[in-house]
Amino acid sequence: MKIKNPSKCGTLESNDIFVILTPIESGIEIELDSIVEKQFGDRIKEVILEKLKEMNLDGIKVVATDKGALDYTIAARIETAAIRGGIYA
Repeated sequence: MKIKNPSKCGTLESNDIFVILTPIESGIEIELDSIVEKQFGDRIKEVILEKLKEMNLDGIKVVATDKGALDYTIAARIETAAIRGGIYA
């Protein structure tokens, strides 16, 4: 499944993550800017990828600006942005 339109979710507040999802031709691209990227960058990308796969989404570029969000916050922001983008088969 894909999304119809670009969408966003989250804030740039402490302990949150701001994500922008954009439809692309195919695959999943993740761009991450995080205050804890050295320590947790791989895990943040893993959570994003897991959530997209759980939702059976493909053809998405994710631009994420993280301010120390926990895993469940990251997953929630991705899910909400995907729904706002209009998921279709």
